[in-house]
Amino acid sequence: MTDTAAPLDHSRMPYQLPFPPEAAAEIIVPGALPEDERVWVPQAPNVWFRPLCLNTVSGYWVNLLRVRKSGVLSRHRHPGPVHGFVLRGRWHYLEHDWVAEEGSYVFEPPGETHTLVVPEDVPEMITLFHITSCMIYVDPWGKQTAYEDVFSKIAMCRAHYESNGLGGDYLDRFIR
Repeated sequence: MTDTAAPLDHSRMPYQLPFPPEAAAEIIVPGALPEDERVWVPQAPNVWFRPLCLNTVSGYWVNLLRVRKSGVLSRHRHPGPVHGFVLRGRWHYLEHDWVAEEGSYVFEPPGETHTLVVPEDVPEMITLFHITSCMIYVDPWGKQTAYEDVFSKIAMCRAHYESNGLGGDYLDRFIR
């Protein structure tokens, strides 16, 4: 007798082996563009960010940056790479001749220094940024005026969430 059974289709079978026990847990952020305004962390007047991933081991963070004003946002330098994807509105850098519009992807190489500007006719800009290392805020001649890294972002978020009723532990879901 010959075996005429059709071979099993494994394409929809989940992975059958255990994950490495040392692997970090995944982060899932349903509703990443939240209705609850308390999730947005104030950074400056009319500027907020919404953390999605704060990685203390690799020294990067991923967030949504929301701006509801026109004008110069900040001048800063990146010692590490930055990736951005524009979800709403548009923006540009004074140092470049391109405009990042809705649907645009931007790669900023290490060493890049630029001045972010939101045009006057943009009521809201939201961009997803993945920032490695830190942001060094500088004056027009490169003198450092401030900095942000994953740890200062965590401190900002925790203080904000503790003060607005979400609680400092709300942030823990985004830290790896």
